[in-house]
Amino acid sequence: MMESVQTDGKRGENRYFKAPVFAVAPMIDWTDRHYRFFARQLSSHALLYTEMIVADAILRGDREKLLGHDTSEHPVALQLGGSDPAKMAEAARIAEGFGYDEINMNVGCPSDRVQSGTFGACLMQEPALVADCIAAMKAVKIPVTVKCRIGVDDQDPEVALRDLVQRVKDAGTDAVWVHARKAWLKGLSPRENREIPPLDYGLVHRLKAENANLFIGLNGGLQRLDQALSHLDPLSLPTGGTTGTAAEPACGAPLDGVMLGRAAYHDSGLLTAADGYFVHPLTGAEPMPVDRDGFSDHDHKLSLDFWSGIRDAMADYAAAHIENGGRLIHVTRHMVGLFQGWPGARRYRQILSTEATRKDAGPQVIHAAFDAVFEAVTARQAAE
Repeated sequence: MMESVQTDGKRGENRYFKAPVFAVAPMIDWTDRHYRFFARQLSSHALLYTEMIVADAILRGDREKLLGHDTSEHPVALQLGGSDPAKMAEAARIAEGFGYDEINMNVGCPSDRVQSGTFGACLMQEPALVADCIAAMKAVKIPVTVKCRIGVDDQDPEVALRDLVQRVKDAGTDAVWVHARKAWLKGLSPRENREIPPLDYGLVHRLKAENANLFIGLNGGLQRLDQALSHLDPLSLPTGGTTGTAAEPACGAPLDGVMLGRAAYHDSGLLTAADGYFVHPLTGAEPMPVDRDGFSDHDHKLSLDFWSGIRDAMADYAAAHIENGGRLIHVTRHMVGLFQGWPGARRYRQILSTEATRKDAGPQVIHAAFDAVFEAVTARQAAE
């Protein structure tokens, strides 16, 4: 198994996680603390990211509300938005005190809201400023990383991405996560920016070949684990150019990590398979053996005991959240994507989408939703 690869840069420490890393991308309004608790029940090895939190909000706002998290969420990284080196450094210092395992700088989000604050993807046009922010944040003792696009607007990605990576590498970044699409700052919505600009995986692999000692991970367009795993395999590298034709020779190097976003959210069951292929980022624990189980069409262990444990953990978590003044829907809205393709999945979704919205809804709704799947699967097995 590959070891951690960050060995150069100004600071020179080897501080990033053991590769290969599987991560769930930061997603605004989605990867909040309730989702991260749920995701951690499904995968012990996945690196989880917060929603992007603006540095100014941390400096001025309710820090416990913004940064508080359950200890079970580790390994967990905070994604910061901002462009003022001093503010970013102070926000990183505060976040380190809350126990985060990584600080990640957002240089990839193309939304108007982010652009108006002069951070996110528009910072692809200011690589020197990004490097200044990274250098300032490196005062913390945990890894400091960047998540970026391959370019914006009319930039040449071959030039823009390499320029940014070289600058942040010199500033001491511990890793670079690359969303392998351009972002168009005008004319495309955030959703369109996730779908319309073409993917260029080959560029990211070539970038890795040029930076053997820097952790480089891939994001963008990854829908399945087998697809993601191919980017870590030297025998499955993409073709050399951006068109993806068979005539183009494979080039570049295997990457150090893969990051899934909406695919992992909408079909959260795929997280249960990740531990079979990826090491634990913090402990270096090897992948867990995967077993075929009668409760699943997938190649991983999904027994009744396993799912009962998930159900009970989420019900207990929801009960505590309700007792502290929250509502069940705050938790269950993140759980709707579970059991995709399973018997009883439709009824499971109906229960969570309707009954969990009632103001007086309690954790028994979670039990009812899981029971709908258990009963449907048991009935199918009895009929076989």
